[in-house]
Amino acid sequence: MTSTVDLAKLHIDDFRSHQGAEFEMQTAEGVVALKLANVEPVGNSGRPGGAFSLLFTTSKGAWLPQAIYPVRHPALGLIEIFLVPIGPLGDGNGYQAVFT
Repeated sequence: MTSTVDLAKLHIDDFRSHQGAEFEMQTAEGVVALKLANVEPVGNSGRPGGAFSLLFTTSKGAWLPQAIYPVRHPALGLIEIFLVPIGPLGDGNGYQAVFT
């Protein structure tokens, strides 16, 4: 599966309007629903617009190791994102992606 989005061109504003929205993450076991729980700037970088972080949550039963996962959203398309599990969060598990 190949990303339909150029990661270098993504900006924090591409995600802000989708905070609270559902995304789909493709895994070897099938599709896992993700909720975009938080979008925040994380400082300056060489990236236009600065670095930013995305925090996703899944249901409690879903736990996956850090890896690059294809993540789909109807408006944003297919994005291959490196997600890192950060542990329990609310009623599920948290995953973070940082764009620097």
